[in-house]
Amino acid sequence: MKSLFDDAKAKTLTTPLQMRVYTSQLLGQSEDLVLHGGGNTSYKDSDTLYVKGSGWNLVDIEEAGFSPVDLKVLQEMATRDELSDTQMVSEQRQALRDPDAPNPSIEAILHAIIPFSFVDHTHTDAIVTISNTPNAKETLAKLYGDNVLIIDYVMPGFILSKEIYAKTKEINWSTLEGIILLNHGLFTFDDDAKKSYEKHLELVTVAEEYILENTLLPTRCDTKHEVTQDYIDALSDEVSKLRGCPITTVVLETPEACTLSVLPTLENIVMSGELTPEHVIRIKPFPAIISGDINISLQSFIDQYRHYFDSFASPEHICLDLAPRYAIIRDFGAVVFGKDAKEAKIIADVVTHNIKAMLVAEQLGGWKSLELSDIFAMEYWELEQAKLRK
Repeated sequence: MKSLFDDAKAKTLTTPLQMRVYTSQLLGQSEDLVLHGGGNTSYKDSDTLYVKGSGWNLVDIEEAGFSPVDLKVLQEMATRDELSDTQMVSEQRQALRDPDAPNPSIEAILHAIIPFSFVDHTHTDAIVTISNTPNAKETLAKLYGDNVLIIDYVMPGFILSKEIYAKTKEINWSTLEGIILLNHGLFTFDDDAKKSYEKHLELVTVAEEYILENTLLPTRCDTKHEVTQDYIDALSDEVSKLRGCPITTVVLETPEACTLSVLPTLENIVMSGELTPEHVIRIKPFPAIISGDINISLQSFIDQYRHYFDSFASPEHICLDLAPRYAIIRDFGAVVFGKDAKEAKIIADVVTHNIKAMLVAEQLGGWKSLELSDIFAMEYWELEQAKLRK
């Protein structure tokens, strides 16, 4: 992964926050690092953490997109035994230096306890793909050695911050190049923005080169059968009924989507989690698999989703709609369903990256992401459920 840092451009920036904006935008330019709101970055001075605010994308973030939060308040939160996400968001809001600023990232506490001025976090496809394989920890340890701290997956937010806080109390931070969160992403950090950014790219490049050396992506798929536009329209109509609104459909006939659709292990793969759990908000925990009769196939998805919900839900949970966000049509490819063209584009991007990761991981020992219980915890996050109850 090539650095986009321009020294001449950097010399025109007069404040650390401007530099923070600049390198954040550089990270955001790569969809292999962040997709549609993914990732977060921060800058801290002596008493304030400027962290990416909710609703902003790294690729076009501006100074107004960074929430200034009292650093000591965030650091104190990490020492607590318990803190609900609702309470965390409320207290972070109260600790803002600017009441008009956006809500701080749910990773604000974690950014606060990393003792460097600049912190970069992305959901890098390459590293997360490797982490979604059976021997992930062993492989990543061989690739990075002792210079990178590898952390098992825990729910983002306070729980993750607490985990990192506990595991780094006695650590010498100067020996670390980064932190890998399995099934989640990568953190790098430095007191120099350029160094933190380029450390990030260097660590990602190690994973990318490993994947290139050990896997091969399809360039064509000749075994797909023809699917008529009438069939696609009929599928779209049925999904629209399930979602309760008109939908925009995008057909993915890429070599990767076609290849996935013809694999005999298709169902096992797509039911084994997603590239990173944040994607569940966009694409649900698994797709519909369409083979032959549309209504029978969609009913199978509905039954699977209801079973998924019933398996992990508590009485206070409100079930979301039963419409798939994408489908794999056997021996053809994938179709995505959005409530409008914008959402369809987002879902198509996320699905494309997931399919590529699945095919790569299958060649590295097998695709195995998180348990569905962990994905459910993200999809039915208490803050999102609170919005539904209102």
